[in-house]
Amino acid sequence: MNIILATLNAKYIHTNIAIRYLKAYAQPEFDPILAEYTIKDPSFNIVSDIFQKQPDIVGFSCYIWNIEETIRVVRMLRKVSPHTKIVLGGPEVSYDVHDWLRRLEGEVDYILMGEGEHAFKQLLFYLDGKIPLKDVPNLCYLQEGKVKIHAQAPKIDLRELPSIMRFEEDIPHISKRIAYVETSRGCPFNCQFCLSSIEVGVRYFNREKVKDDIRYLMEKGVRTIKFVDRTFNISRSYAMEVFQFLIDEHKPGVVFQFEITADIMRPEVIDFLNKNAPAGLFRFEIGVQSTNDETNTLVKRRQNFEKLSRTVTMVKEGGKIDQHLDLIAGLPEEDYTSFRRTFNEVFAMRPEELQLGFLKLLRGTGLRLQAEQYGYEYVDMAPYEIFANNVLDFNDIIRIKQTEDILEKYWNDHRMDATLEYLVQHTFETPFDFFQEFGSYWDQQGWSKIGHQLEDLFERLIEFLEFRHESQINIIKNIMQYDYLSTQKFQPRRLWWKQGLDSNELKSIYAQIKVNPSLVSDEFAAFQLTEKELFKHTLILPFSISLDGINNAHIKEEKGYLLTLFQKDGSPFFATIPQHKIQL
Repeated sequence: MNIILATLNAKYIHTNIAIRYLKAYAQPEFDPILAEYTIKDPSFNIVSDIFQKQPDIVGFSCYIWNIEETIRVVRMLRKVSPHTKIVLGGPEVSYDVHDWLRRLEGEVDYILMGEGEHAFKQLLFYLDGKIPLKDVPNLCYLQEGKVKIHAQAPKIDLRELPSIMRFEEDIPHISKRIAYVETSRGCPFNCQFCLSSIEVGVRYFNREKVKDDIRYLMEKGVRTIKFVDRTFNISRSYAMEVFQFLIDEHKPGVVFQFEITADIMRPEVIDFLNKNAPAGLFRFEIGVQSTNDETNTLVKRRQNFEKLSRTVTMVKEGGKIDQHLDLIAGLPEEDYTSFRRTFNEVFAMRPEELQLGFLKLLRGTGLRLQAEQYGYEYVDMAPYEIFANNVLDFNDIIRIKQTEDILEKYWNDHRMDATLEYLVQHTFETPFDFFQEFGSYWDQQGWSKIGHQLEDLFERLIEFLEFRHESQINIIKNIMQYDYLSTQKFQPRRLWWKQGLDSNELKSIYAQIKVNPSLVSDEFAAFQLTEKELFKHTLILPFSISLDGINNAHIKEEKGYLLTLFQKDGSPFFATIPQHKIQL
């Protein structure tokens, strides 16, 4: 049989491990072909590619981000290749199978629920005439108009699963994609918005096999390895073993990402990482979701925010590990005011990234079953995002979305860290208010409908602050200029501000610096720049603040000039020249 295992990834850099587990488990009796596409690929092109492989069986891995695009492909494939058996699997179709089978009647032959390795192989044996249909577990299908659902198979022993990392066809892509590694399945927690809460208990893979796979990936040039365990640090001893292994055997330039539960991470583990992990080797993703105790109780989420904050703060102070924190807007009984408080409490920790997401009522989750109780209104197509609930109306959702847009553009991209720190400390009542007010203004100007370059971000922020009649606009502009120049490897051709110095002033300043570079600083004088280098690689502008404390918003006013030297290594050198040192 000619078997294809296909999926539509969100991006090319992603790698689907589900179809690789199915392929590895199906061998040696069967050898499916892997076919990965993206949701941006035209459906016609995907169908054409699959059709030309002349498959007898095609299995699609389905998720909330690809289900609608997958359905379009399935419907086209059914028309051009009616003899092909089409099988769906994955978390999006493992629940509400009655609904899926009715919706896709005549287009999909089978749906496999839940863990698929053993079930898919048994289905292949059936389709190859080796076993009866009744021996295929986890199978759902229509028979004479009635839905048939086979019993679930026992959970497989993960320690016996073959490696999914060694396929020859993957080798050319390893260095270009994120590699996903799974060391366990299941989650010990019971959060009602998450599919992981449905599976009881945590099962582990063979540790030495996992280590061998990681060694193999590093030998083949992988750049990013993401562990997909729902709570990587649920076992402290296991997490410490893996951390030590990665510290000892990592290759330069490789980054390892983990989803951790911060409030159960002990201080001694963080101390170990702060002392022993090379900077940039690890990255933590931490789901906070909400700091509202009532909300967390309602969704059965156990969380000690005090301990969580301790962990995040200790990691940040260590300076070795970037942290990505997640929030979810729209959880039960968290109204706009409460979410504003959640945002501010989490932002106070200054994570490197703060992801503001919106509740999605996933099929199979407890919250979807309780939708009526909390007054949820939501889109009835994937990803099932909410419009409103009994404490949040659609206008609230829009305002929070505006906040999220600015958060992504300005904070998570780290375009102007010093500026934002000053604004949230000195200009706006809270950080949330800055992001929300600016987001609302951004929408009102129609900027959401057009693209933007780096300079546009600065110009639009200045326009917004001028619209608010900010009294400290000149200080803020100076901080923004510093931020902008900090991101430049070379002297920029176009500045987003007017120079501010006329040509005669500029010539006079350069003439004095040329004669006496110590006017700038002894450190600057040590560069021993030639006259040509001085004019070609430096930029001077009027400046009214000191650089001391600029990165933590402790601003001291000091009239003078900012000199920026764009060094060969791409890092700018800054110095301020007090006004009294220059004779004009």
